[in-house]
Amino acid sequence: MRFCNLLRIKKMKKATSQNLELGLKWRKIQKENFTNLDTLGKFLELDLSYSSPFPLNLPRRLASKIKKGTLNDPILKQFLPVDEEENPPLSYLDDPVCDTSFQKTPRLLQKYRGRALLITTSACAMHCRFCFRQNYPYDPNTDFSKELEILRNDPTITEIILSGGDPLSLSDVTLKRVVENLEAIPHLKLLRFHTRFPIGIPERITDSFLEILKTSRLQTIFVIHVNHPRELDDEIFAALKKISSLGIPLLCQSVLLSGVNDDFETLKTLFITLATGGIIPYYLHQLDHVKQGHHFEVSTEKGLKLMEKLRGELPGYAVPKFVQEIPFKNSKTPLPSSVLSMVKQ
Repeated sequence: MRFCNLLRIKKMKKATSQNLELGLKWRKIQKENFTNLDTLGKFLELDLSYSSPFPLNLPRRLASKIKKGTLNDPILKQFLPVDEEENPPLSYLDDPVCDTSFQKTPRLLQKYRGRALLITTSACAMHCRFCFRQNYPYDPNTDFSKELEILRNDPTITEIILSGGDPLSLSDVTLKRVVENLEAIPHLKLLRFHTRFPIGIPERITDSFLEILKTSRLQTIFVIHVNHPRELDDEIFAALKKISSLGIPLLCQSVLLSGVNDDFETLKTLFITLATGGIIPYYLHQLDHVKQGHHFEVSTEKGLKLMEKLRGELPGYAVPKFVQEIPFKNSKTPLPSSVLSMVKQ
């Protein structure tokens, strides 16, 4: 018995050590993100000078996919601060989806019946220039006791969504504690992750994170965010396959962005690449009207025409819903193809 216990302890120590090494590895990789314009400019052979209150944050791995010597790259455009961000139209706001109007606490939002969103952190693996939550008044505290109490007392809530920032910015130790606390609430059935982390740092999908998902009684839904097919590669798909192998559905949401993906071939390639990798395109979002993001705007009419063409070329499961978040509606608002009949050809 003593020998068996000793062997078991040695195995546990080895597994803990390996998980610690993996955790340190992705955090070390994250520290290599480009956060300085001069450094990024030298790497991309560009003269970059515009600074913004919303700072640059770009994973080196994504930066390595950017074509050097040009500003006209669809990956670079998503992350590079540019002077077009200045002087936004009056319809572009700090809080375009009215998050603060739906706060039960600064870290718990409920917009739709049956589900609530936990803002786990302000930290992200990357800073997208069109992020609708870039001006959100984040609470840096990671004690979610008040939020958990609200959830316990509301049996109508069956799904909890982990968002941010990016929930995968948290350590596995913190995530495990959060998930275990949620599991202890009997009426919660579904756990949804919204993350962009694996697209920049696929090493984040560690064995200890997979163990959290594997052992949870909650049915997990894993939603990634990708806007251009060049963001994807085999290593990313391999990391995400580890999640889907646990019986967890993989979904993707994208944003329709001018100069990034507002053409038929790019969207077709993106959605079929996702589907081929076992990821279902879920939503294509019309841009939220966030300050500093107006230069990404694509007209609804153009979006509808693109969707109509995609439906004629792709299988139904590879065509996302084209939606817009309209504050105080009881769900995301679909932008239907029937509206095309009202659009001038």
